Amino acid sequence: MILFPAIDLKDGQCVRLLRGRMDMVTVFNDSPSKQAKIFEEKGSEWLHIVDLNGAFKGEPINSKAIFSIVNEVSLPVQLGGGIRDMATIDMFIRRGVRRVILGTAAVKQPSLVRDACKAYPNQVVLSIDARDGRVAVEGWVETAEATAVDMARRFEDAGAAAIVYTDIGRDGAMQGPNIDATLELANVVETPVILSGGVSSMNDLIIVAERGAGLLEGVISGRAIYDGHVRLTKGVALLKAPSLC
Repeated sequence: MILFPAIDLKDGQCVRLLRGRMDMVTVFNDSPSKQAKIFEEKGSEWLHIVDLNGAFKGEPINSKAIFSIVNEVSLPVQLGGGIRDMATIDMFIRRGVRRVILGTAAVKQPSLVRDACKAYPNQVVLSIDARDGRVAVEGWVETAEATAVDMARRFEDAGAAAIVYTDIGRDGAMQGPNIDATLELANVVETPVILSGGVSSMNDLIIVAERGAGLLEGVISGRAIYDGHVRLTKGVALLKAPSLC
């Protein structure tokens, strides 16, 4: 299992939001590329990046910061936020982003997801962000009728590399992940699932490692890493080989 440290970008800075609210923001580093380098030096194998401004605007806003990260580290990057057309997908993959994440587009432009998966095998990730079980879009300010399970099943045959499942109510709240809902999703689809939202401690990682073994591709963590509640080097080792930690 992979531990994905998260770099959320707002106005060119590395931040974390509480439950997706742009008015409840904490800045952790004003140099995203330096933060990425720290994660690399601590043994990370991937980076998870979200352009928060882009998610709200519907187009990339923090591209300069994104490319500085891609150029600074050798780690593969998966990127989401404001990616709503094939031209943007082409551009980011051409510039070195390993996997693009599509969320709002999956609800409003399902054909884009299928076209992108066909054009870029194993490089498109489906983001399912849920509030009370319902899919949220447009930077989490709108809620769709579809449930998370409905959405995952709808694209099961598209060929996505993975699904990132985020419980919005847990995101940045340091209250523990919604492991039950994540495993429910993982049990009904063949597409690999990545847990996101709520990881607050090493104990949370231990629980995810134990219960998610063989079901989850990985775990995304942001605030807990920045605050020191999750020790990145140890967390990476724990998820890779939980029996040895």
